[in-house]
Amino acid sequence: MAVASWTCTGFDSCGKVRTMYSALSAGAIGVSVSDLASHLAAAKVGGFAGIELGGKALQEAAEAPSLLTDAGIKAAGFGLPVDFRQDTPPSDESLENLRKSAAAAASIGLDRCATWILPMSDTRTFDENFEFHVSRLAPLAAILAEEGVRFGLEFVGTPSLRAAGKYEFVYDLAGMLELAAAVGPNAGLLLDCWHWHTSEGTVEDIEAVPESKIVYVHVNDAPEGVALADLQDNDRRLPLETGVIDLAGFISALRNIGYEGPVVAEPFSSRLKGLESDEARLKETGDSLRKLLA
Repeated sequence: MAVASWTCTGFDSCGKVRTMYSALSAGAIGVSVSDLASHLAAAKVGGFAGIELGGKALQEAAEAPSLLTDAGIKAAGFGLPVDFRQDTPPSDESLENLRKSAAAAASIGLDRCATWILPMSDTRTFDENFEFHVSRLAPLAAILAEEGVRFGLEFVGTPSLRAAGKYEFVYDLAGMLELAAAVGPNAGLLLDCWHWHTSEGTVEDIEAVPESKIVYVHVNDAPEGVALADLQDNDRRLPLETGVIDLAGFISALRNIGYEGPVVAEPFSSRLKGLESDEARLKETGDSLRKLLA
């Protein structure tokens, strides 16, 4: 039986329904899952319409796709399974693992992979870092493209992180679009409202982005009474918990450009992780997304 799910719909100029849907990233809210069955069970508890998959769970979904369809839950996305940030290029083994993950994802209609980009470096100037990231990410994007998988790159706007290195790097929407264009035609944005807020982005910035370039979306809120410069990346709140981030404007802008993909809560909240059970965490997170997307 399909679970209840919460979506946000709008219409394009041709009258086609555009739908955003809630998706679960269990690790982001302190919920432990391992195999596909535990992912699906967790999604049902919170009423999520989709789940992030990776590793064992992704391979299991590819082997038994009916488990997803029978549950009425979508495969929303998967994280890049390659460590590209080291001085040495990724190994042949890690590239082969990416090929397998991309093929498994494609077999169940999952076409979204994403990773994050550090906004600073102690060793590389901006131009050197740009060249480094293109050299590392372009081959990965090409492997994903072979299976029709899109590649979302997340910019990190938090000022305290940007100041943590000697050389600042890409930290906003415009800069990441430029990097994505250099990485490959299937590369775009993982757009997180926290980093949009901390980089002082605007609704107009989002509305200027082609829908095809928004690969994935994260939502959360910021603590009250903390100056922008003092915000810590790992201290966030659930969507709409404080009202510090303009989530209404953020979601409205995505609706206006026709985004029709997963919306994932990534609160990094000690209060949420301190709740008495996984069930409580799942239900509160699912509730917050339901209210946001209503």
